[in-house]
Amino acid sequence: MTRKRTALTCATALLLSCAPFLAGAAAPADASPGGDRDCAASRGPVHGEARAVVDAVTKAQHDLKLRAVVVRVTQDGHDVWTGALGPSMTGVPARTDMRFRAGSVAITYMGTILLQLADEKRISLDDKISRWLPEVPHANEITLRMLGDTTSGYQDYVKNPAFAARIPVDPFKQWTSKELLGYTNPKTLLYKPGTNFSYAHGNFLLLGQALERITHTRLDRLLEQRIYRPLGLRSTSNSFTPDIPSPVLHAFTSGRGPYEESTYWNPSWTTAPGAVITQDVCDLARSAAGIGAGRTLTQQGYRTLLDPGTIGLGKKTKQCPFCFPQTKAAHFGMSVIVVNNWLFQNPSFTGYAAIMAYLPSKHLSIAVAATDSPNSDPTVTNLAQNVAEAISKPLVPNNPLTVGPF
Repeated sequence: MTRKRTALTCATALLLSCAPFLAGAAAPADASPGGDRDCAASRGPVHGEARAVVDAVTKAQHDLKLRAVVVRVTQDGHDVWTGALGPSMTGVPARTDMRFRAGSVAITYMGTILLQLADEKRISLDDKISRWLPEVPHANEITLRMLGDTTSGYQDYVKNPAFAARIPVDPFKQWTSKELLGYTNPKTLLYKPGTNFSYAHGNFLLLGQALERITHTRLDRLLEQRIYRPLGLRSTSNSFTPDIPSPVLHAFTSGRGPYEESTYWNPSWTTAPGAVITQDVCDLARSAAGIGAGRTLTQQGYRTLLDPGTIGLGKKTKQCPFCFPQTKAAHFGMSVIVVNNWLFQNPSFTGYAAIMAYLPSKHLSIAVAATDSPNSDPTVTNLAQNVAEAISKPLVPNNPLTVGPF
């Protein structure tokens, strides 16, 4: 689709007007009652690694033609640089305490909870899901592990043409899990369970249901008990509606033709009810470090997070055109992506893009949220990934983040 070309608020010609944000300044923490008081932008002189981050973010925002970019980089738990560039809405600057959609980050939370339950001997990863989800087709062939590492063979409803056609027609529709799972054609598998790899959103709908039945706890409460509190996530929450707690980073998209606001389009189709989360960039960075370091897992659980058995799987076939090889260098872990020893997750949703990335050897976390301008490249699903890659290059020149096939 053709996109209208308009100047970005923080384009090169206007960099001087954006200077307070480039320097890391922000509105007072109490400017918004709903804001995260601990998620203030970096202040003071910008030197060394902080300067490298600012330069990389500024260049990436301009080159990628992004509307807003919000970033937090930490190392060993200490702030390297936190800041925001560009507008949330016209006349409203983006801020570091603004919330955005981050649904697939909760997929990593669900995988981590599954590993916690295995650590506690409450389940085995190789238990058949028929124990908790007997009504699901092929439940006697599919294990909890296969849901978490998405090797079940279920088709991805997001890639179903009939489903894809529905989303732009009615972006405010409230989807039910039953409706979504219907689009997976669950009776027809792409391959024998556990023998191949293909990302499928339905796996995580089912994983959310299984976790609720295993623990007898509603998923949103389970996430709060086992992830938000232990990792100190102050501004992360689920919503069963399209609402986002204030302050909000607003999103816009040209996906349907005209450049329009998409902030409150309904995300109910993106993952399991109870895990449709929003958060700010500081919680995104805390998640990267907490999950990436295996803070809530045993050593065995952490090893499984990094490799639940997908390495060596993956073969594109006529039945599975979206399958691709999983190698030691690049593979899907237990609901987290592992590429060249970086762990990351990369949520995107109609004008929103984000990424949390962590390099264990350097204790380095990179968190980015970005929104589209009218001129952003419509062929790139997640431009926040490009920003994170640019940030990593001066910080880890010998092993920068490379998202690769993901």
